[in-house]
Amino acid sequence: MSKKIIALSQYQAAYLDEGEGSPLIFLHGFLGESSAWLPIIQELQMEYRCIALDLLGFGDSSKPKLKYNIWHQVEFLQEFLEAIALDQDHLNQVHLIGHSYGGWTSAAFALKYQTDKLTLIAPAGIRDDSFVGRYDYLKPLLWENPLVDVVLKAMAPLANLVGKKQEFQVIYQARTALVAQPVAKSFLYDRLRPEDAIDTVENDIHKITTPSLIIAGAADDTIPLWHCQIYSDRLVNAKIKILPTATHALIQTHSKEIAELIKKQNPKT
Repeated sequence: MSKKIIALSQYQAAYLDEGEGSPLIFLHGFLGESSAWLPIIQELQMEYRCIALDLLGFGDSSKPKLKYNIWHQVEFLQEFLEAIALDQDHLNQVHLIGHSYGGWTSAAFALKYQTDKLTLIAPAGIRDDSFVGRYDYLKPLLWENPLVDVVLKAMAPLANLVGKKQEFQVIYQARTALVAQPVAKSFLYDRLRPEDAIDTVENDIHKITTPSLIIAGAADDTIPLWHCQIYSDRLVNAKIKILPTATHALIQTHSKEIAELIKKQNPKT
């Protein structure tokens, strides 16, 4: 599947667009991109039009240097939906499906614009002061100094020698992703204090009346289960489905099960 590119007023948006039928809009998680949804799209594209967007600052969409907050993504998404020429009926019937950061974006979007359905999969966006400083160890991977890459390349043979090849690959891939995505730099450097969490949505999501499904992984060590339960408790028209063995990678590991849950939200008439 190849991505399409569409020009917006300031930025370009990259996206996958597969299948026909009622549109499903997929929003990926932090450090991800639209291709993360391929296992689920493959399950759904025979019955639905599956549109997976690279959010602003990720994948092949524009990467402006901003002090990112969730409302940048909300406005980017709204302009994208208008640009791909969904008719007005479809704009009012958008089913947003978001994972992690994409779930946060979906909830924030529903606070400002009309949506028909929400599927929030391990959604971020709940203030949790325990996150502060959790990812400080990643900051050296953001240094704009070629010596970082020289050191990492020099470490590769040693990592192989001591049996740490897989762990090294994770670090190296993180370096590549973090350097390529300015959103990551903004989130690591611009959110150093609890009071910097000015765009979390826990205080407002009770205003969302959209029929919503919250999908949580019981073994998720990135988004705690209680975050998902806050969404479930405060959204006035929500149900929650907890997948007992799922981690934060559930859109890959539980793609068939999640696709079936999405189908149940969108029954064919």
